[in-house]
Amino acid sequence: MSRFGEKRGYHHGNLREALVAAAGELIARHGPAGFTVAEAARLAGVSPGAPYRHFRDSEALLAEVALRGFDRFAEALTAAWAGGLPDPLRAFEALGRAYLDFARREPAFYAAMFETHLDNATHPGLSAAGDRAFGVLREATERLIADLPEGKRPPALMVALHIWSMAHGIAALFCRPDGARRRLPMPAEDLLEAGLLIYLQSLGLAGGR
Repeated sequence: MSRFGEKRGYHHGNLREALVAAAGELIARHGPAGFTVAEAARLAGVSPGAPYRHFRDSEALLAEVALRGFDRFAEALTAAWAGGLPDPLRAFEALGRAYLDFARREPAFYAAMFETHLDNATHPGLSAAGDRAFGVLREATERLIADLPEGKRPPALMVALHIWSMAHGIAALFCRPDGARRRLPMPAEDLLEAGLLIYLQSLGLAGGR
């Protein structure tokens, strides 16, 4: 269950956290465009003007939700990768499953992260948080391809971007909690694992158990 489903309450000194939680609940219900600062304030139990002590507008509040999402996303990916144990290929498969699990389990965070089209130049902290999350995938990719012969080793960044695109596409199409989710005759995890297998085998890696 999304952490936005947990009990929320506003106490003195905790307004920022209450507003982030309220925004997350509204995004989960209505999508990134389905909330206003005033509605977030109402859910948090404060006056319509109170949020502006912490967020200049709805975009700033969205950016904070997205930043929190990327931080938790990075934590989930890092835990799944587990330093490449028990071996890099199996750990990489776990990383892919964690990607889809996060999209399914935290739809409000995921939507704020990838569907709000926030300007990274305006929100540099958000850009840095996104880079940290992607950095887990890039580190895993570098470890995975390290044993390939130098002349046959593709750039790690390119491989990481290919795999990110594959995982994100499957998450966006088949892990959505709303009516836009496409139907699959198999678990989304199986689809991703098969795609990774084909891709990694093309690089000369075993690509599976």
